[in-house]
Amino acid sequence: MKEKPYLIVMLTYDDMTVENAYEVFDSCKDSKAVVFGFKEEPLPLDEMKRIYKYMKRQGKTTGLEVVAYTKEEGLAGAKVAKECGCDFLMGTIFNEEILEFCKENDIKYMPFVGKVTKRPSVLEGEAYDMINEGNEYIKKGAFGIDLLGYRYTKDAFSLIKEVTEGVKGPVCVAGSVDSYHRLDEILEANPQSFTIGSAFFDNKFDGTFCEQINKVVSYIEEH
Repeated sequence: MKEKPYLIVMLTYDDMTVENAYEVFDSCKDSKAVVFGFKEEPLPLDEMKRIYKYMKRQGKTTGLEVVAYTKEEGLAGAKVAKECGCDFLMGTIFNEEILEFCKENDIKYMPFVGKVTKRPSVLEGEAYDMINEGNEYIKKGAFGIDLLGYRYTKDAFSLIKEVTEGVKGPVCVAGSVDSYHRLDEILEANPQSFTIGSAFFDNKFDGTFCEQINKVVSYIEEH
């Protein structure tokens, strides 16, 4: 039986890392979440390293999501992930140089699929193209894909189901999971993982940041 999706807590709001990310993490370091991350902007590298180091000391798996659409920006983001000791890199438009860099540095690479633009990101394209892209990237050595499912301009749930079923590797549904209804959809589609960031800051799951994390993790475990 396939394992249930797991939560990646993102210390981000509107696709940008929050200024007080260290303090927010400190408030929820004892929560039920095991995987944490944030974006490549706007914190300085030294602050990013400080936060990731703290996460690692608390036994967390860590990731960086790079919202960038050029090879140069993606590669720069991958280098930041290495500097910060991240376990995985999400985002970027797939590029073989980024892939090779991640392989050399034991970073799991999960690039975007589809046509991704703007910040906060918007996803366009057709499911079959995204499935083909994802399988091609995984065949080349990517760990999995970053699917901006709820940022899709058409039927988000249908896309998430189709891509999760069609891609032969891990799928992370990233962005805008902001209700129990969408958690139910995540459970039905059963990707490997999903991210929540802004919804916790907007108190969509009712409680402190830590309480909301625990509610989401418990909901996934119990349904």
